Amino acid sequence: MSGERDDDLLIAVALTRFSVQFEEADLELSEYAWQLAADRLIEYDVEPVTAIEELQIGDH
Repeated sequence: MSGERDDDLLIAVALTRFSVQFEEADLELSEYAWQLAADRLIEYDVEPVTAIEELQIGDH
């Protein structure tokens, strides 16, 4: 896996987590973060859970 791809997937995971955590506090910001994450994931045809698995982070 390339370094740039790893970086993009890590950013997408962080944006996804941000989106979930701030949904109640600021829905507009949360939706924007989710869209940014989705754009990065679409580029690599990857789902958030798959990104976490590919990066080998978390409890996997």
